[in-house]
Amino acid sequence: MTGTSSSAPAAAPALRLLDLQPEAGIDVAAVLAGLRQPCKQVEPKYFYDEAGSQLFEQICRQPEYYPTRTELGIMASHVDEMAGEVGAGAALIEFGAGSGRKTRLLLENLESPAAYVPVDISREFLLESAGRLARRYPDIEVLPVCADFTQPLTLPEPSETPARNVVYFPGSTIGNFAHAQALELLRMMRAEAGDNGGLLIGVDLLKSPDILEPAYNDSAGVTAAFNLNLLARFNRELNADFDLDAFRHLAVFDQAAGRIEMRLVSQRAQRARVAGEIFEFAAGEYIITEHSHKYTMEQFTAMAAAAGFRLETLWTDPEQLFSVQYLAAA
Repeated sequence: MTGTSSSAPAAAPALRLLDLQPEAGIDVAAVLAGLRQPCKQVEPKYFYDEAGSQLFEQICRQPEYYPTRTELGIMASHVDEMAGEVGAGAALIEFGAGSGRKTRLLLENLESPAAYVPVDISREFLLESAGRLARRYPDIEVLPVCADFTQPLTLPEPSETPARNVVYFPGSTIGNFAHAQALELLRMMRAEAGDNGGLLIGVDLLKSPDILEPAYNDSAGVTAAFNLNLLARFNRELNADFDLDAFRHLAVFDQAAGRIEMRLVSQRAQRARVAGEIFEFAAGEYIITEHSHKYTMEQFTAMAAAAGFRLETLWTDPEQLFSVQYLAAA
């Protein structure tokens, strides 16, 4: 196995950053267009400023929030099998730069990986996390790419020709995309994997609302703070004047659509200015800030097949709350 780290990390190697110069700020036109809709909505990618990213780390530690600890448990039990599916000499391409336990656990168990290629839109976070992993695993070539992974991209060539490309997409991020968008993203991953590659992906499974709704309405109020921070960011970066005390967080499960819907609910009739435009809110009216789709195993297998993948191995926890799946190029 490759990634056994020494007790004294080596000096950071020089990182060869491929910077595709993605637009990392807020798309003002898109935010305004979403707020003009009869049912107001904004994209969840704007959650993740510095404060939002820190709050999300706290969410992952809340007792009600099962996905992170459940996926880690699955990986701890089956990482040898996952590494076997990835195979020797592979290039591991992570969509969304990883710096946590899941990425480290996988890297430590891969056999002679050709390279680790993290892709993230945040240049600073990418360089920090890639540098940390490069120091921890000096025998692995780390090739960070600053890009929006939802857009077509060209990845760098490792110094050592990989036996195959395997895309890594942990967490339940695939659920944040509508089905058509998720299918398109899977097709992009299939193109990156190539004809002899694969995809190792986390997929949150459909389950009782009694488990789902508390996971997004934690008793400590961390998810509420995370959601409201979106308005604080708009106030700061879009010259908006949202009254954060006049909105409350609510997450509900939409049974028909099979997804959690996160909302910011107006507590009274009010108006807010965003980038010079006025928006009216009735009492009880809300902004949809995120959808988190949950899948049955059959649903996701069918969508993966439509993207050109076949299911090779599926791992889950005893309660079947979450799954990690290895998909091979069909």
